[in-house]
This record gives sequence, structure tokens and C-alpha cells, in this order.
Amino acid sequence: MTVGIKMQQTIASAEGVAANLKQFSLETQDQQAKQMFNQLAQTVDNTVTTLQSRLTYIQQQEPQYRQQ
Repeated sequence: MTVGIKMQQTIASAEGVAANLKQFSLETQDQQAKQMFNQLAQTVDNTVTTLQSRLTYIQQQEPQYRQQ
């Protein structure tokens, strides 16, 4: 398994975590919990953006990691 594929899997997992946190926020009536879930989701979304940037960099620098 290449670094590129591992990065793509990590990004997909993180996107799933963000989606779950957003769903928890929608499902709770507790305003503090809602705010916490939204903040955590935003943090994970920012992490996903950073990981996607890194994946793009890897693919540009190392052509062997490009998806076939």
C-alpha cells in the first residue's frame, strides 16, 4: 500500500468522523454539547483540508503515488 493510498484512506476516515460529529450536533438538544460537536467537526474539517493539501503535494512531488 502506497503512502498516497494510506493518505486517501485517512482523509476518508476523517471525513466520516466529521460527518458523525455534525450528526451528533443535530441530534442533541443540549446547547453546550451541540456547540462542542460543531467545534470538533470544524477542527476535523480543518484537519481534512490540511491532509488534502499534503496529499496534493505528495502527488506532485512523487508521481508514483498518483492514482492509477
